[in-house]
Parts: sequence; structure tokens; C-alpha cells
Amino acid sequence: MKIAEKLKIPEDISSGVPVITIYGKNEVYLENYRRILIYEKTCIKVQAKGCCIRFSGRNLQILYYTNVDMKIVGDLQEVCYCS
Repeated sequence: MKIAEKLKIPEDISSGVPVITIYGKNEVYLENYRRILIYEKTCIKVQAKGCCIRFSGRNLQILYYTNVDMKIVGDLQEVCYCS
């Protein structure tokens, strides 16, 4: 049995895959990202495990971020997985 299973850590956290939660069209909560690649009012692009994720829209801003998660607000128009 893996340590993560013994400790009952959810698989999405233990595997490091990105988790995106979208609230309406104005808030995004992103977990398990690695770094911010682009930060502009119309585009925020982050590196995650195995892919990049691009958030497009208007007046986008990162409300807060830690080394594990972040919250993006603004007029979200598109979420795209890139290689």
C-alpha cells in the first residue's frame, strides 16, 4: 500500500495533477501548478505537471497565489490545455 493511500491523501493531490475549479465566468481556483509563465490582463499561462494551462479573457488578475494554489478573477472566456 502506498503512503498516500495509508494517509488517505486524495489522489489528485498526491499525483500532482492540476485541479481547476471554475465558479461562474469570473473566478478560477487552480491547484497543483508549478509556475506562472505569462501574466497579462488578457492571458495567464501556467505550467502544470505534463502540460501548460492558458486562461484567456479580459481584466484577468491573480488574486492570490501560494506554491500550491492560486485564484484568478476577471472576465474568463477560455481555458486551454497546451503542450
